[in-house]
Amino acid sequence: MANSNGSFGLRPINKMGGAANSTATSNYSFYEIANGNTDKIYHGEPVIPLATGFIGAPGAAAGGTVGLLGVFQGCEYVSSTTGKTVWSNYWPGSGADSNHPVKAYVNDDPMQLYVIATDASWTAIATARAAVFANANFSTAITGTDATGVSLGRLAISTIAATAALQMRIMGWLDDPENADFAAAGIGAIVRLNNHFNSNNGAIVAGTPSTTGV
Repeated sequence: MANSNGSFGLRPINKMGGAANSTATSNYSFYEIANGNTDKIYHGEPVIPLATGFIGAPGAAAGGTVGLLGVFQGCEYVSSTTGKTVWSNYWPGSGADSNHPVKAYVNDDPMQLYVIATDASWTAIATARAAVFANANFSTAITGTDATGVSLGRLAISTIAATAALQMRIMGWLDDPENADFAAAGIGAIVRLNNHFNSNNGAIVAGTPSTTGV
């Protein structure tokens, strides 16, 4: 039986360790999208810190030299048409009054856990179990649907490997009767972000998105 999960990007579900799960959504004065940024950023999409001091979409799902800052949860801006404040679950790439900031909401805790749908068959539970603690990249991480504002990101089954440079670490999967067919796409994998910008490794700095290997 096919799974009911569609594409929704990364959805916060829990945290590593014993801390309470607040979903770690932060909006600080320094979490902003550049007003002239025409790249759409969808709800559930990973974002990176830019050398300009703003946040943006990663230029490549496989990363590059920039660690992920977290996961986009929406934004707030002043409409250039009505002059009123708009709260949106995605950044449409235009429509903001240039005299006001575009404030971004980001799940920015490096210990946050997420669920993400798989893009292909995991074959069987035994195969999925063997993938726990391995790593994987995104499939279609930086695209989404304008009608809903939601990311189309999924976990790319074909990329699962021990390689630490891959963007997500697999921690398990959801116990979900509606999405329990391991022979079909759409299993809800539980992951955390690797090489997080806010982690203590200090190896990855803010910069320009990579342009290779979506």
